[in-house]
Amino acid sequence: MSLSVRSTHSNLHVLFEDNHLIVVNKRPGDIVQGDKTGDVPLSDVVKTYLKTKYDKPGNVYLGVVHRLDRPTSGILVFAKTSKALPRLNKLFSEGKTKKVYWAVVTRTPPKDRDILVHWLVRNPKQNKSYAHSKEVSNGKKAILEYKVIKKLDNHVLLEIDLKTGRHHQIRAQLATIGSTIKGDLKYGAPRSNKDGSIHLHARTLTLEHPVKKQSISFVAPPPEDAVWKACP
Repeated sequence: MSLSVRSTHSNLHVLFEDNHLIVVNKRPGDIVQGDKTGDVPLSDVVKTYLKTKYDKPGNVYLGVVHRLDRPTSGILVFAKTSKALPRLNKLFSEGKTKKVYWAVVTRTPPKDRDILVHWLVRNPKQNKSYAHSKEVSNGKKAILEYKVIKKLDNHVLLEIDLKTGRHHQIRAQLATIGSTIKGDLKYGAPRSNKDGSIHLHARTLTLEHPVKKQSISFVAPPPEDAVWKACP
């Protein structure tokens, strides 16, 4: 799928680590959990990293808390203990995290800032979600707020405050207003990126520490490419 550099235990980009969690900057092309492709998932890469770093015998515990689409990049949290996992799962499932994404889109949206509300219907066979402007059966309400941060030569950089976490939510909602993410062929981009990525990046994440109960925030630099480098 991709010619880009994938994460390995030796090049893993760790943003934060303590006894209870590890936060990494996912590269485009990394798959979070194993699937039919048989590619090594990022969860296994992180396990190998921890096993090597701490010279651990036997199996390493690691809990997958949430996911990012394979072609996207950015902040991903894993639980290092069975105590932290259910607490982190609860935070994410109840929407008690603040997630901000960056997206480079192919066309300037109708407004410089707006709140988008759609009902998303997922098609598992196509692995795609369809956005509807009115409530439909089987639809899940999806809300995001975007603002234009910078206009590039041929693209526009948006900052997205994600209010709900639905399947392909940002990709489907932006495509519906005519601002498809760069490289996202599945949702109507005119051409793919050479490395198979899309220009969608989980930029910041704020949550309550599952054990210490303090608010913690993370920021992930976007991938190294010419378009991202033109962003602020």
